[in-house]
Amino acid sequence: MKHIALLAMLAAATISCKDDVTPAQTETTVEYHQTAATQFIETGGSKYAYRVLGTQSDIPLILLSSLGSSMDDWDPAITNGLAQKHKVIIFDNKGVGSSTGKTPNNIADMAKDAVSFIKALGYNKVNLAGFSMGSFVIQQIALTEPTLINKIILTGTGPKGSEGLINLPNLLAATVNLSAEDAFLYFGFTKSTESKNAGKLSYQRIQKRNINRDLPLSSESGTAQLGAVLAWAQPYPNALNELKTITQPTLIVQGENDIPVPQVNAVNMSKNIPKANLVIYPDAGHAAIFQKPDLFVQQASEFLDK
Repeated sequence: MKHIALLAMLAAATISCKDDVTPAQTETTVEYHQTAATQFIETGGSKYAYRVLGTQSDIPLILLSSLGSSMDDWDPAITNGLAQKHKVIIFDNKGVGSSTGKTPNNIADMAKDAVSFIKALGYNKVNLAGFSMGSFVIQQIALTEPTLINKIILTGTGPKGSEGLINLPNLLAATVNLSAEDAFLYFGFTKSTESKNAGKLSYQRIQKRNINRDLPLSSESGTAQLGAVLAWAQPYPNALNELKTITQPTLIVQGENDIPVPQVNAVNMSKNIPKANLVIYPDAGHAAIFQKPDLFVQQASEFLDK
């Protein structure tokens, strides 16, 4: 595999950028995402960058990012929306964005690093929500550190050996000559006018934080992440049986037309995680929760409040 070429494709599809766009207004009451201070905590020889959103004192909801993303690649409509009722923590895993250390090239070690970060903060019980690669990491945590997790939210997700995920390099190749915004739309949304327009609004919101913005991924980190996702995509016959051991209440949200991780993967997961609830968003792609942030915030909040 030509890692340099693939990384160039990844960079084109990554939404951390500083293009001149007009930020869209969100309807949330407090815009924590745009103003929260970046903090650091050290554990295992690495410094992890993180931000705490919201003022609640409940079990924290920790968000795990997707391939190629740092803290500022979350849509503020999601982070701010969730933070109105819950304590939300966003962070850069080892070697990502503003965090130090070397990014692992496998999901298992990423999970170990995320657990180290969570425990360093002093938590022994958390809620976890992950998008795409972040959801893979959460699955691994659920298998190796189950007592740490209260509830799970998985989006743009699939089990080990996910159907279609092995095609990721070809999808990235298709974005290599696109602008950052067009790559974002191609990779995460459908071809319908409604989906594209929602994607453009999401893209604008993601640029809203312009003070102390998080660092983009390094080439080394991006290459390691890509390798980790492609390893996750390799056939793994025991994947669904492993999911049967996850006992936490789990909300799975998937786009009907998710291309990188097709819908069938979420359906299979929902049939094997005992307490799973699956929600499919019609006319939505991989970034379904970015397309319908208000709906996702409502459903996620209701799930966490149960």
